[in-house]
Amino acid sequence: MKTRLFVSDNAAAVHPHVWDAMRAADAPDMPYDGDALSQALDARFSALFGRECAVVWTATGTAANALALACLTPPYGGIVCHYDAHVEADEAGAPEFFTHGAKLMLAQGEGAKVTPASIAAVIDPIQKDVHRVQPVTLALTQATEQGEAYTPDELAALTGFAREKGLRVHLDGARFANAVAHLGCSPADAGPAHGIDSLSFGFIKNGGLGAEALVLFDLSLADECRRRHKRAGQLQSKGRYMAAQLHAMLDDDIWLENGRAANRAAQTIARAAPDRLIGKVQANEIFMALSAAERGVLREQGFVFYDWSDTSARFVTAWNTSAGDAGALAQALAAL
Repeated sequence: MKTRLFVSDNAAAVHPHVWDAMRAADAPDMPYDGDALSQALDARFSALFGRECAVVWTATGTAANALALACLTPPYGGIVCHYDAHVEADEAGAPEFFTHGAKLMLAQGEGAKVTPASIAAVIDPIQKDVHRVQPVTLALTQATEQGEAYTPDELAALTGFAREKGLRVHLDGARFANAVAHLGCSPADAGPAHGIDSLSFGFIKNGGLGAEALVLFDLSLADECRRRHKRAGQLQSKGRYMAAQLHAMLDDDIWLENGRAANRAAQTIARAAPDRLIGKVQANEIFMALSAAERGVLREQGFVFYDWSDTSARFVTAWNTSAGDAGALAQALAAL
């Protein structure tokens, strides 16, 4: 019986161009982030987004998020995020650890999206005195943990509201490629064009090996971020291999083509059992209502996925999910 993985896009293979780029980087160069590839990242990402930025590579998305939030938020400040956000539910307290104690303030919203109203419901009742933690930063996720993408208009409304309230804005883009692919907009319009301060641009889920890009649009944060980067044990001595991965994914828009491929596979699966869908399928995550017995039937056929709750399951497609595997899962779901 063939095993077909839909448990996470983290289980996907590394894109061949990434391996080629790392082999090409396998020559002497300056250590840490002094190599030519690392030094070229600022210009490369500035061209992609059409605005000046500074880029720091990290080994994980958790490190990218936590470093960004630490640069934006003092230890006594608050970070507003959705209760289902990765920084709250899946990073083992890393944001609190990196910020030395900042408090996460949890907002509601369908599809794991926050709105100006749901943020206001959290922060407006807070008295502005020394006895209460004051909100400092808004953390958004693109696409969200429930697989939905913020539209450019939604982002503009959120960042505008954040500015009115004096909040900085970080965007967790672990599945940024999937969001851009769904929206059909420019990379800037999916986040950076709307006044965000930082973006963790995910590549590992999308065909990378072990490097993510922390993109800083507030250039005044760059020096502090690089110092925190070293202090957090993220400054690898042979940084050219980290930078090579990021450059490789940007070549010929591989990052975007991979996002489109994963989204297409997700749509194939979603169309097979539309009545079972929980929420919208806008990226590469599909949530379906399935009983324990039905999940058992699928697992007996070799499908590997995540139990989302006692009555539902999550399936995640990847850049290299084959049409055969997606079709087989679609057929199995339709047959339940």
